Amino acid sequence: MAANTPGDYIRHHLQNLTYGRHPDGSWGFAHSAGEAADMGFMAVHVDTLFWSVLLGGLFLWLFRRVAVSISVDEPGRLQSCIEVIVEMVDNSVKETFHGTNPLIAPLALTLFVWVFLMNFMDLIPVDFIPHASYLLGIEYMKVVPTTDVNATFGLAFSVFFLMIYYSIKVKGVGGFFGELAFHPFGKALLPVNLVLELVSLFAKPLSLSLRLFGNLFAGELIFILIAALLPFWAQWTLSVPWAIFHILVITLQAYIFMMLTIVYLSMSHETH
Repeated sequence: MAANTPGDYIRHHLQNLTYGRHPDGSWGFAHSAGEAADMGFMAVHVDTLFWSVLLGGLFLWLFRRVAVSISVDEPGRLQSCIEVIVEMVDNSVKETFHGTNPLIAPLALTLFVWVFLMNFMDLIPVDFIPHASYLLGIEYMKVVPTTDVNATFGLAFSVFFLMIYYSIKVKGVGGFFGELAFHPFGKALLPVNLVLELVSLFAKPLSLSLRLFGNLFAGELIFILIAALLPFWAQWTLSVPWAIFHILVITLQAYIFMMLTIVYLSMSHETH
């Protein structure tokens, strides 16, 4: 993990561990950003997948552990914390979602906790896991999945497909396309309606994904800049205050992602 200049250090920490097909036809890991770009669309960010799956498994394990050992008389700290989260999500769904669908509350809970855990990885010192990975022979290792636009787009498009699915299921094909074609100006301005409604429709997953990615990427970049430009003994003077503030950011972004998902799916269940 050699870095001759601060620029090299920053580029190294922003590079994903990428696996794909090289231009010569061989398969393997990229050893630079240029090699990763040459692999094209089908290249896989292995570190993003690894940490996303690992944190998803951690979420399932923690919640199942509490569920099978729940205590009414003497709840532990973990149980109390999870009960607060579940109650918060449940109240958010009841206040925002106006349809009837048993999937919405579990989906909202999953998104909030999973996104929060992925965001939380940004609070780990920037060199801790990458350096350990380097000692094991892994040259690149980004540990915050939500700083990878592929991960945030994957989450957003999953929500988008659910929006389309429930719009057609609740309103029918005719009702769904009728909303696109006849609103807001009626049948006389059908082409204008289509343009406006399609732009609004596709803007939802774009804004959902880019908002999460942009905020977490900016936070990660600040931590990397502090580590790259300051000596080790002085980094804490800036990194600790930023980490304390960043706790609010990672929680707020997980909450916003969850709330927008609830709002979008509520709109999919409403007929006009």
